[in-house]
Order: sequence, then structure tokens, then C-alpha cells
Amino acid sequence: MGEIGKLKATEIAAARRPYYGWAVVAVATVVAFCSGPGQSYVFSVFLDSIIEATGFSRTQVSALYAVGTGLSALLVVFVSRLADRRGPRVMLIVVAAGLGLACFGMSVASGPIAIFLAFASLRALGQGSLPVNGTLLVANWFVRYRGRAMSIIGLGFAASNALIPPISRLLIDEIGWRGAYAALGVMVWLLVIPAAIFVVRDRPEEMGLHPDGASEPPEGELQAGAAQRGGASRRVLTSLQFWLLAIPMSAPSLIVTALVFHQVSIFEEQGLSASVAAGVFVPYAVASAGMSLFSGYLIDRIGPRWLFVSNLVMLLLAMIVLQLVSSPAGAVVYALVLGLVGGMQSIVSGVTWAYYYGRHGLGQVQGSAMMVSITGAALGPLPLAALYGLTGSYTLGINVMIALLLACIAVAVFFAPDRERMQAA
Repeated sequence: MGEIGKLKATEIAAARRPYYGWAVVAVATVVAFCSGPGQSYVFSVFLDSIIEATGFSRTQVSALYAVGTGLSALLVVFVSRLADRRGPRVMLIVVAAGLGLACFGMSVASGPIAIFLAFASLRALGQGSLPVNGTLLVANWFVRYRGRAMSIIGLGFAASNALIPPISRLLIDEIGWRGAYAALGVMVWLLVIPAAIFVVRDRPEEMGLHPDGASEPPEGELQAGAAQRGGASRRVLTSLQFWLLAIPMSAPSLIVTALVFHQVSIFEEQGLSASVAAGVFVPYAVASAGMSLFSGYLIDRIGPRWLFVSNLVMLLLAMIVLQLVSSPAGAVVYALVLGLVGGMQSIVSGVTWAYYYGRHGLGQVQGSAMMVSITGAALGPLPLAALYGLTGSYTLGINVMIALLLACIAVAVFFAPDRERMQAA
């Protein structure tokens, strides 16, 4: 058989094999699950135990959380830019190792400085750097089916929401909150690091493949990719279009983080127990998983813009429902609506930046967007706690967030991003 015949036989065999990108998606889904120790839905389970053990007030803990999370946003930008240079696989290993150490740090933290450093590390590595590297990997391996691939990652976030809070609650009851955090650190090490070493590859081109398993590179990508590999600097933080998209995109992070962070206290104000507050993460996760799968299919067909607007409107509905909750059944309805928001948000945030900016140099863009999102998450719990301290109720704080959300909906409706202009930035 001649060289041409051998080449064709190789291409046919490669076409018959399952696309390796789906193995990368499987690892990214595990990564999403293991981001839990740095997410607000896990912090909410630990919050009252931390307050009781340290003697800090709710506002003081919220302030430490806010400052620590805000500073962590800078680390996310740094890690994302390193992912552009070194590849997300290496950064995934480093970040997972760091997140495990942060969990151990939280398990021994006591004074305000130690708590602050633990909050900052957990948020930077769990809520920020770990999932952003998983998202970058999938964005590199998929273009046409990116939404569907991201929807599978969304199942990892949903499983994390469903399983880690009740498991954490059980561990807290059995071995204390410090032992529980140490156990979460071991989980991260065992699940993420071996998979990143042995399975993950940064880009399909490293294996002689193209995104989606296609026979050629995506249309319109070659010129943009050449410009980025040639060292062209992207206008991101100085771009008005970036900010008009990033600020409304960060609204769900700010609002949902605030609501989930204080969920136990909010539910207690409405006559519901801490067990109900932890238990509603299960229906939240079910709704999130279903919406994630549906959104992944839909976003591949219509693009992210109107899905994003719909997500903001659903969040508005969730906040209205929250103020009417007075029974466990009402709490489940609220959790289901908020789960729809979470499922759609994970897809919208995972796809939007790659959709508008392309694959090459994406770490710089997503890192900057994650910085804005984390800053929003940092700010969310503090004013809600402060207004609760002033008024003795969460009503005013929730109404203020509703006003903010309405402003973001207006921006999202009337601002139409220019995709060609943003890819050329």
C-alpha cells in the first residue's frame, strides 16, 4: 500500500473512533463537581458553624468573604493568562493541588487573617480558577457542538449542588466542620489530579484532530488564530463592548451568591429549618441539570444572547418567589426556579465568551470575565448582611437586588454585541 493509501486508511480509522474531546468533557465534568468546596452553596452549609466557632458576626464573616473573594479575582486573571501560555492541563493540575491545600487551610483556620486567607484561596481556586480551566479545555475542543459539551459540564455543577451540601452537612455532624473541609480537600486531589495527568490534552491539534472531530479547522478561525499566535494583544478590559456584556453577565453571580450564602438565615426568618435550607439543593440540582442539557442544545442553534436575557428574567421570578416562601413546598418551588437559572447560567457563561471572541487567546478573555463575575460574587453577601443588620429583615436587601437586576435586563435587551468586532479586538 502506498503512502497515500496508508494516509487515507489512517484517516478512515480516526473517523470511526469516538472523538477524544468527549473524554476531555468527562474530566471537565468531574472538575465542575470538584469546584464545590469553593462555591457559595457549600459555604452556606458551613457558615453558621464558622460563626459559632469563631465568634464573628454574620456581617464580619460576610466582609471577610467579600474581601477575600475580591482579591481572588486578580488570581483568576493571572491563572487564565497562564493557561493561554502553558495550557489549561498544567494549570488544572496546579490549581487542583492548591484547592486541596486551601481546604486543609480552612480546616485549621481560626483568627480573622487565617479565615480571610482561606476564603480567598478557596474562592480563587474553587469558584474561579478550577472551573475556568475546565471551560477553556472544552472551548478548545468544541466549536459547533460547544453548547452541548458545556451542558454535560453543567451536570457536574448540578451533581455538586445536589451531593456536596448534604454530604458536608453529614460530615459536619459526624466529624465537625474542620474535618469536613479536610475531607473535601482529599476528594479534590483524588478525583481531579490523576484525570488531568492521564486523560486531558490541551487542544485537539495536539492529537492531529480538529474541533468537534471535523476534518478541517472551523470556518473563519484561521485568520484570527494566526493573529493571536502572532502575539497580537486583545482589547478586553478597555473595550466598552466587553463591559456592556460582562456587567449584566455578572449579575446572577452577585445575586445568587448573596441568596445562597445567607440561605439558612433567610429560610429561618421565614420559619423554615436549616435542614430544609440544605435539602432544597437537591431539587435545585435536578432543575439545573435538566435546564443545562436543554440550554446546551438550544444555544448551539440560536446563540447565547436571548438565552442570557431569558436567564435574567427567570432570576427575577426566583427572587419574587423567594419573598413568598413560607413552607417547605414553597422552598422547593423557589429552589426549582433558581435551579433553572443556575443550569442556564452555566451554559451561557461557558459559551458566550468563546462565541464572541473565538478560541485563540480565550484565556485572557474568560479570565477577565471571571474576574468581573467573582467581584460581583464578592460584593453580593455583604450588603445583604449589612441591610439585614440595620433592618432585622432581608426584604430591603432583596428589593435592592431586584432593582439592580432590572437595570441589567435593560442593558442586555438593548445592547447587541458585535461578534466580528469583538473577535478582531
